[in-house]
Amino acid sequence: MRVIEKSGNDILLLALPNEELSRGEYILIEDKVQRMKMVVQVYDESYLDWPELMNDLVREEILNNSAQRIEHDPLEIKTISYLIRDMKLLRCKIRGIVDRDNLTLNTSWLPSRVTTKVIKLSISDLFSLAKREGYRIIPIGITNSGEAFHINAEALDGRLNIITGKKGTGKSHLAKLIVSKLVEYGAYVIVFDLNDEYGGLGWNKDGKPNSICDKVVSLTPGTSLRFTLDYVGLSSMINMLQHALEIPEASLREFIRIWELLEAQGSLKMSNLGEAIQKWRCNELIRDALFSRYHTMLSSHLFSDNNEDSTKFEDLFSKLKKGGIFIISLSRLQPQVRKMSVEIVLSKIVNLLERNKIPPIFLFAEEAHLYLRDTYWDDIVTRMRHFGVFTTFITNQPDAIKDCIYRQADNIFIFNFTNDADLETISRASTTDSDTIKSIVKTLPPRTCMILGKVVNDLPVIISVKPTDMLTMGETNLFFKNNMGCGLKKFTTNLMMPR
Repeated sequence: MRVIEKSGNDILLLALPNEELSRGEYILIEDKVQRMKMVVQVYDESYLDWPELMNDLVREEILNNSAQRIEHDPLEIKTISYLIRDMKLLRCKIRGIVDRDNLTLNTSWLPSRVTTKVIKLSISDLFSLAKREGYRIIPIGITNSGEAFHINAEALDGRLNIITGKKGTGKSHLAKLIVSKLVEYGAYVIVFDLNDEYGGLGWNKDGKPNSICDKVVSLTPGTSLRFTLDYVGLSSMINMLQHALEIPEASLREFIRIWELLEAQGSLKMSNLGEAIQKWRCNELIRDALFSRYHTMLSSHLFSDNNEDSTKFEDLFSKLKKGGIFIISLSRLQPQVRKMSVEIVLSKIVNLLERNKIPPIFLFAEEAHLYLRDTYWDDIVTRMRHFGVFTTFITNQPDAIKDCIYRQADNIFIFNFTNDADLETISRASTTDSDTIKSIVKTLPPRTCMILGKVVNDLPVIISVKPTDMLTMGETNLFFKNNMGCGLKKFTTNLMMPR
């Protein structure tokens, strides 16, 4: 390989056909005369564009199809000609200059075309120069060259992360790998599980429990996740009424007065709340608004007057001394109840963190745009992050996440996208150049992702996500699977049998 051209942050390299390099791989440009080294990354490749070469190809194709020839090439000139025709141009982005075995973000050096030596740089050698911090490793896959690759849990601590890609590319699979290792290292994780995908984290595929089996707690709003009114508190209740049930301001003021009265009497219960609303002296329209919200709360089964079957998060945390995962199952809930559940959980978690009642948590939100209100986006990356809620968004709709979230994201894991609009959404807010993202992400096969951000020291890396021994759930329920034709016949027969 040889340096051909430098323009801004771009380096153009000339490579022979047998010098195999794929997009995303790294190259070291070393000049022993100037005692300088530069690290570049391949983001695109093309054939050598040479007008005379194109003329030769056209001429040869015409001759091959017009007459039979006897070839005699004792000097093997044709072999050399073929090599020239297959030579490649590698378009690369400068990732830094090596100074005393440390990689620094600098692009000012102009490498020599004559004295430089160009060699492929392995990922292990790259990060020995970049010097990633942390020792709690999370193995997540292998690189294009077959090297095992890991990230460090410390690089996720206190960070905002995004996992995005088309449907079926492996986003949730990667999230499960990360979640399971965080729990092994003693972290506490809350997952908003929209498709019942995380329930098997505590089990291997052979049905045996794994190392985190006793740390997995599944909670379903309305059944195993219920709250008493005094535990929820007025602040969390106001958030739910405003943002999930859209209560009018006048009705909300009357609700607060009713709440405060019941609280002062020591009778703050769902049954007493309904009676108090019926007897409350106020405008008839306000009473109707209050009563309709009360019945919605009652039918959601989120609230209980019995302390024994109600949930307290601090009790759940105290039972799991060395980390755990709390899976909030949202799959079978009505959209309104789903939003109510999320409002209460997040409000209460932040309230407990403010009072130092629970340790910081990692929050994994699948398709959060379906249940998080718009004002929560900014809240999650500012106030909640300050108190100890470190969020990972998982979505196949990158445009559903606000630009301000991308700009503040510390780490982004991108799976395949072919839609230019999706790529534009990610690239314009990412710290990595848009050329690299747009060129590489389109070519990613399933279960392969591009990692950007602090977790890789702002050095984009392409990895194939490793398989897992965990029990996978949330797979699509297919009609034509496992001989469904026979099943359909049996189902039809049962319908026709006399009762």
